[in-house]
Parts: sequence; C-alpha cells; structure tokens
Amino acid sequence: MDLNLKGKLALVSASTAGIGLAIASTLAREGARVIVNGRSQPSVDDVVAQLKADTGGDVYGFAGDLSSAATAEALARRYPNVEILVNNLGIFEPKPFEAIPDADWQRFFDVNVLSGVRLARLFLPAMRQANWGRIIFISSESGVQIPAEMIHYGMTKTAQLAVSRGLAEAVAGTGITVNSVLPGPTKSRGVGEFVATLAKADGQSFEAFEKQFFEKVRPTSLIKRFGSPREIASLVAYIASPLSSATTGAALRADGGVIKSAF
Repeated sequence: MDLNLKGKLALVSASTAGIGLAIASTLAREGARVIVNGRSQPSVDDVVAQLKADTGGDVYGFAGDLSSAATAEALARRYPNVEILVNNLGIFEPKPFEAIPDADWQRFFDVNVLSGVRLARLFLPAMRQANWGRIIFISSESGVQIPAEMIHYGMTKTAQLAVSRGLAEAVAGTGITVNSVLPGPTKSRGVGEFVATLAKADGQSFEAFEKQFFEKVRPTSLIKRFGSPREIASLVAYIASPLSSATTGAALRADGGVIKSAF
C-alpha cells in the first residue's frame, strides 16, 4: 500500500534506537523526509548514515535534548515546516511509590509530557497555515492501566492522552489530525536491556523471563510476548499518512491486547 508520504517532512523525537528508530525507518521507507533526533551527535550521525544507506531517502539529523525549551526552539528554527510530528521522547524507571521524590515527578512530566506539548505548539502554526499536519503522541498501555511499579510513568502517559484529545478538539475542522498510540510491553532497546538484566540476575534466559512476565505481570496480554518496535511503527506510519484523514482524537492501541476492554 502506498501511504502517500513521499516528500512529507517528519520529525521523530528520540529516534536513534527502539520504537523511535523503527518509526523513523518506516517513514523513510515510505518516502518521507525524516529528521532523526537523539541527545548525542555521534549516535544521530550513525543513524542518519544507516537510514540513508538502508532506505535511500532524505534523512536529516538534529542532536539535542528536546525536553529543553531552548533546544526545541533551535530545532523549530532549523526545520520550521515539520508536517508530521511524532512525540516519542520518554523515560521510564521502576520505583516504589514511597521512593519517588518530587524531583522525579517533575522530571518525568517535563520529559514525557511537556516536551511533546512544546513541540506541538512550535509546529502547529505552520500546520495551520498549510491546513495539513499530523501530531502523534507515543503513549502507552500504562496510561490506561497504571503500573504499580512506576506510577509516575503511568501518570505521564495518561497526561499524553489528555493532551492529544484536547489538541485534536482544538484543530477540529482542519486538515490536521492528532492521535495517541498506546504500545504494550515492547522489546525496545531500553526494555530489552532491562529485562535481560533481570533475567540474568534470576539465572533465567530471556525467553523464560518473558514467559513468566506475561503469566504474572501482564497476564491480560493476548499475544503473550513482547511486541517489536516495527509493529508499533507500522501503525504510526499509517496514522502519519494522508490515508488516515478520518482518524483523529483517538487513542490507538498496539498493546497486544493487554488492555482488557472491547473499546
């Protein structure tokens, strides 16, 4: 299927690994011009070179922490006409509720929520002028089923759903759509390393730990495995495309059925 993305300028925050990299790669393969972002210039340069070689597409790089207002503004000055904004930047950290200090709550909000709010605010005027745009928040099933082991993370993912729906209401009647995508447990680089560390500490293989995880921690999963970043990216690419013009204000699940709801 041709997603009609050729020539569209897309920014994917935090796209040097994991879900972000898979999204950037998929968009580039579909013909979009893609801005890769990461905190480190060498990692950004490596991914840009990799994607250019793999896709033959137009891929650009921007190194910097997009949870910083100054960095986000510098990005918007360099690329003022972003047409597709994928807010993928996010952090997570399992921690008991009693051990989460105020500073952690603020840090998680700043990185996971405010970074996307700020980028949307910066790029929305150009989208309004063109009467076309796509804003996508990469939320999580944890925004619906808050994990007891990282409540602060779940809070930010719920906040993203609220921002996404509210912004969709704010651009009603235009050619701009705003949606959230809710991945389930996904074998991204960070999660893969975290799980591998836990498995090793328990003297288990990754496969054995994965089986136990979906029996005890996420028993409602219907696929009974970690999703892959590529599976998330496929949904994001469709939502980013002109073909998805009737889909807006939605929280779209790619959670493997973890959320036990028919809606």
